[in-house]
Amino acid sequence: MTKIFLFHSLKHLYLYMNRSIHLLLVAGNDQCLVSLYLIYERFNHIIVQLYLRVSEPPFFMLMKAVPLYLSEMAPTHLRGALNMMFQLATTLGIFTANMINYGTQKLEPWGWRLSLGLAAIPAFLMTVGGFLLPETPNSLIERGSKERGKKVLVRIRGTDNVEAEFQDMVDASELANAIKHPFRNILERRNRPQLVMAICMPTFQILTGINSILFYAPVLFQSMGFGRNASLYSSALTGAVLAGSTLISIATVDRLGRRALLISGGIQMIICQVIVAIILGVKFGDNQELTKGYSILVVVVICLFVSAFGWSWGPLGWTVPSEIFPLETRSAGQGITVTVNLLFTFVIAQCFLAMLCHFKFGIFLFFAAWITVMTIFVYFFLPETKGVPIEEMIFLWRKHWFWKRIVPEYPEADKNETV
Repeated sequence: MTKIFLFHSLKHLYLYMNRSIHLLLVAGNDQCLVSLYLIYERFNHIIVQLYLRVSEPPFFMLMKAVPLYLSEMAPTHLRGALNMMFQLATTLGIFTANMINYGTQKLEPWGWRLSLGLAAIPAFLMTVGGFLLPETPNSLIERGSKERGKKVLVRIRGTDNVEAEFQDMVDASELANAIKHPFRNILERRNRPQLVMAICMPTFQILTGINSILFYAPVLFQSMGFGRNASLYSSALTGAVLAGSTLISIATVDRLGRRALLISGGIQMIICQVIVAIILGVKFGDNQELTKGYSILVVVVICLFVSAFGWSWGPLGWTVPSEIFPLETRSAGQGITVTVNLLFTFVIAQCFLAMLCHFKFGIFLFFAAWITVMTIFVYFFLPETKGVPIEEMIFLWRKHWFWKRIVPEYPEADKNETV
């Protein structure tokens, strides 16, 4: 039922926002508090529904398991592209759900039942598909089924020449089986770089401001004359742009590398956020409305921002953490990544209206500043993981100009270091 509740709550929120968004942008503090009070209950209801939705155990398991499964099954030279199929499937699913909800809302009084029933179809396909998928070689080897693991590895690689990769997996499995407390082990000095990435990558992904950009889209579309269909058009356009840009990422991530996409995407998002802030600050003030020309310009810039997010921080915010952890801490690391992502999604959602009241158009500059920080962070602290086997990721940190000061050259040295 959460999907139906979420959809109808968003519809009501949209109606409230149309009446108050201009006041939130340009009004003083007292007026802003009044507007905030008018939409507070509706907004909180939506946040509760969002929280309930993402708190469901199946959601956590999928967000944790799917990127890891793809990383372990994919050959090294295709790992980035195949892992991003997760993001592509997510964006296509969101776009399809939006279209279904829009169509079924007109079928009163039973449209919500049809929408809810149709949601069972992908759930059924996912369940059946889970039985048909093979276990990853890493998982089989770690559980003692080395022969089965080797057979699966030969089958998915399409060649019998897998001895070197198989031996790397066996060595990693022996080390992983010696670890009894992965969450305690992940705090050790030699795992410090991966832990930092598991926290920073999902945090930065949310601090790009993608949620605030999508929040404004229906209002901007309405100002262009789309009226009641503004929400539909904005959802359709941004959903299509997200899906299309993910295809760009899939095609380039294993050729250009992760760093190139993250840095270039960050630069493009900074420019877009600054442009939107300037237009809203100059042309959307007291007793002013955006002209159709400026509205079109802002929508184009928003699409460019969404596109940059779709081929950089959107998919890579999940891909990079899923491929950098050694086997003994991989599950714990991905669990931290998912938790941090959901935590900051919740925090930004709760703080957004208050930030909007105080910052007004400056909220876009706030997110632009964070994108600047994360782009610099990637440039200096994230090594390129393109083409590196998962079992050999540890050598990247030992060669990196900064992390080599923290990661011991030999694992035994870590036991003598203070965490």
